[in-house]
Amino acid sequence: MRFAICGVGHIGRRHAALVACQAGARLVALIDERAALGSELAAEFTDVPFFTSLDEFLRNGPGADVLTVATPNGLHAAQALVGLRHGLHVVVEKPLALRAADAELVLQMAQQTGKLVFGVMQNRYSPPAAWLKQLHEAGHLGQVFLVQLSCFWNRDARYYQPGGWRGTQALDGGPLFTQFSHFVDLLYWVFGDITNIAARFQNFNHQGVTEFEDSGLVTFDLVRGGSGAFNYSTAVWDRNLESSLTVVAERGTLKIGGQYLEKVEYCHLQGYELPLLPATNAANDYGTYKGSAANHGHVIENVVDTVLRCAPAATNAQDGMKVVEIIERIYALRPTTFR
Repeated sequence: MRFAICGVGHIGRRHAALVACQAGARLVALIDERAALGSELAAEFTDVPFFTSLDEFLRNGPGADVLTVATPNGLHAAQALVGLRHGLHVVVEKPLALRAADAELVLQMAQQTGKLVFGVMQNRYSPPAAWLKQLHEAGHLGQVFLVQLSCFWNRDARYYQPGGWRGTQALDGGPLFTQFSHFVDLLYWVFGDITNIAARFQNFNHQGVTEFEDSGLVTFDLVRGGSGAFNYSTAVWDRNLESSLTVVAERGTLKIGGQYLEKVEYCHLQGYELPLLPATNAANDYGTYKGSAANHGHVIENVVDTVLRCAPAATNAQDGMKVVEIIERIYALRPTTFR
């Protein structure tokens, strides 16, 4: 599978490096509007041509099978549509779009062209998350009573650089899109849709830095029964504190925690013994800040397996659209401006 990477920032470079070493995959092009990156990338990815626009690549670039979109959030849907129109399968970094209507257009174009769209929701590959999904589907929890997600991260001036896209409403969209959409995905993937949403938002220490909140308190009911809360913040000083998920259910209680949901911290379930789970990958390390577990290699492997070997897509675009729709419903309660 021949991959072209559009957007070669932190995440795009990770995609490129993983494609370059993935069996069954080949990196054929790098695309980024920052022309100065060309020589730097040429040294890192020998003999891989560099293009300063998606249009230039599509006009003059080598043949490709997959376009990976790893640009600012607000560009994802439009660039995915361009790739699909040109007969490429598309991998879209989280989120699929900033509006559910745009995500739906991507789905419609995929159906019209017969191409596949893969979302990047890396939490699904985390061993504790996969264990929780299987546990729930097997009925070990019984009726779910309460679900609580807590994501307390650090994103400060080292991350929100002046003049960049991060922190803008048009290209970033907010923490639920940029930092925490894969946690919303985990909630939906395991427990299903939510309803009766209420929310409060604050911007504690990003005034003049971002156009939106740095903290949110969201409550909801699960459509399948039970209630939940999602508390999040990027106002934590200096470094990430935790990402955790606690479940109180009919047959017991459990908690997945750590900085990025990498370990089962508590499991007390009726007639059940916690198995030994595989180790979780380390967090994505960007130097001055960290993200979630580095599971992008699994995403690329799944793309190759799905297209070449007809394996099921682990992160399909339908789920990606649903995550955008859930976030959109939460953000419908958000103030338009913050002091």
